[in-house]
Amino acid sequence: MNNPVGVFDSGVGGLSVAREIRRRLPAESILYFADTAYCPYGGRPLLEIRDRSLAIGGELLRRGAKVIVVACN
Repeated sequence: MNNPVGVFDSGVGGLSVAREIRRRLPAESILYFADTAYCPYGGRPLLEIRDRSLAIGGELLRRGAKVIVVACN
């Protein structure tokens, strides 16, 4: 089994990034995490964003992601 590519965004905007990964790398599986509970990140304190990002990145790694793409813009 091939480990997935983890894709993380604060909302659903990163789905376009996931679609592009799928188009360019069709053999790769994708594990997508949309942090809609904390979306948008724009007005949140930097430390809160850092802590959320580290927690979500850790969860993606626990679920087997071989790489993590941060799709937030």
